[in-house]
Amino acid sequence: MDPRPGIGALLALLVFVLASIYIGILANRAVSKGSFLKGFFLGNRGLGAWTLALTATVQSGGTFMGFPSLAYSHGWVLALWIAGYMVVPITGFGVLAKRMAQISRKTGAITVPDLFRSRFDSPRLGLIASLLILFYMSFMMVAQFKAGAIVMKLSWPGSGTLSLSEDFTSFKVTDEHIQDVIQDNESSDIAVDLAPLAGNDYSSREDLEAAIEAALTDVGDETKRAKIKSDLITASSPLDYAFLFGLAIFTVTVVGYTMLGGFLAAVWTDLFQSIMMFLGVVFLLILSLNAAGGLEAANREAVERFGVEIATGPGFDPTGAGRPYLPISLAFSMFFIWVFAGMGSPASVVRVMASENTDVIRRSIYLLSLYNACIYIPLIMICMCGRALLPALPAGQSDEIIPLMALHMTKDLPVSSFLAGLILAAPFGAVMATVSSYLVVIASGLVRDVYQRFINPQATQQEMKRLSYFVMMLVGAIAVIANLEPPPYLQAIVVFSGSSAAATFCIPSLMVAFWRRATKQGAMASMLCGTAAMLILYVLGFNEVGGDPGFGPAKGLRPYYLGNLDPIIWGLSASLIAGVVVSLMTPPPPDHVVSPLFDAQSQLPADAASPS
Repeated sequence: MDPRPGIGALLALLVFVLASIYIGILANRAVSKGSFLKGFFLGNRGLGAWTLALTATVQSGGTFMGFPSLAYSHGWVLALWIAGYMVVPITGFGVLAKRMAQISRKTGAITVPDLFRSRFDSPRLGLIASLLILFYMSFMMVAQFKAGAIVMKLSWPGSGTLSLSEDFTSFKVTDEHIQDVIQDNESSDIAVDLAPLAGNDYSSREDLEAAIEAALTDVGDETKRAKIKSDLITASSPLDYAFLFGLAIFTVTVVGYTMLGGFLAAVWTDLFQSIMMFLGVVFLLILSLNAAGGLEAANREAVERFGVEIATGPGFDPTGAGRPYLPISLAFSMFFIWVFAGMGSPASVVRVMASENTDVIRRSIYLLSLYNACIYIPLIMICMCGRALLPALPAGQSDEIIPLMALHMTKDLPVSSFLAGLILAAPFGAVMATVSSYLVVIASGLVRDVYQRFINPQATQQEMKRLSYFVMMLVGAIAVIANLEPPPYLQAIVVFSGSSAAATFCIPSLMVAFWRRATKQGAMASMLCGTAAMLILYVLGFNEVGGDPGFGPAKGLRPYYLGNLDPIIWGLSASLIAGVVVSLMTPPPPDHVVSPLFDAQSQLPADAASPS
């Protein structure tokens, strides 16, 4: 029987929560030294190299659960899958960071929409940027709140699982549930079909869906069958008190410390969890290599058990269905997803804007590149050791591999339960830092870019402060309500939101930074066409236009792979073409708008500027 976390795991997580609140208090003291807007939303532009580097990572719960699950399932091909992420600092920071930081200082911009508004002298463009950022961030917030609640639930003694799977709660079908569904749908003829389901427990939503589908094969009306299935799943879903308790603790903690310290609370907490994650990965790697007899021995064992595919591309297929994980077209696409998603992310751009100076940005490139390599490559190595030491995790439980490896490697050490809690604290901290960053971006968008710019330009600092707190509490409440009946396909939602935001903002950001001929009409066309291309391809894929391509997600929120390429390729292409063509077809921007940003400005000598 696998070891499971005990009371020490919950204690470790509570210590982490208290540490995060303390960080929020410290951040509050630092923020209070400057103006509210610049301090709360931009940290008084004081980020150093270490803070910028280790908070510009986009790690979340998936870093310790989702990514290792893929590495354990498919093998070394995940090194190619994540390779693009290693050059994110070089491309994202190296290409955009210096110019974005310069322009934000010259224009006084505090938010990303501020940049677009000032660069193109267009309040309308700034508003469009704000609304699109809010649209993408809203999807991400729901997913991250659920992830935080699940991690909190997993730390509870006796939870029985270490997986971040969305559906580990048992579904129990009763005679009363079946009768209620029959009456609601006025379908007494299906009573005999559904009767065998009564009294059964189903470990996941997918298992229950499959059982209902098998029972309703005689129901020809697809709409009616879908309605009956949905009603029966809803009726048999248990009230998960542990999940709701975890959701409440997570929400109060992350909203509370973000309200205390704003932007600095987000980045300092992110720095704290990044250090914790690095130490945990290095410690676990040493223990895993020692237990497996070295990396070569682990690889040989994995190849003997599962074949050479686990060490080569396009990757091992654990289902045996002949579905390649990473064909060459998606391998090509992954470099665009990681690089441009990192470059075009509004949350990343804001952190660059908050850097202290250009030298800080330059040093952070080296630090972040090294940090990424020290996190993701060791995680793949740990998972390959896991294939040798724990070769046969049940289907659907591969996302337990890192917690299980930690438990097995530390079970003979003192305070093993507390160490298990520290393993769970890593994804919990990553999720908290992610949510905190999004809260700051959403609040700044609504308060600064919508309320102050268009509703009440004369708003006082105190009004802005109260409204910022209100928006954060409102966003937290909405995320809680959305997670009372959490939507499925959360990982797919995260991918959609991140890649779509990149297709929307990456090319316009390059236009802001480097092309003085770019116009506000071109920037708007670039944003809207990138967004439209992504939405169209996802709508087509979700409606199963073109059928199953044989790779990528088998169902759910999946895109249409035009030309067997990820939609981000077409979204970026549409954004680039629209931005260039429309800019060239419209009058160039006024010289008084672009000259301060692109031309060297003459300055009087200090003695000439002083009165004689």
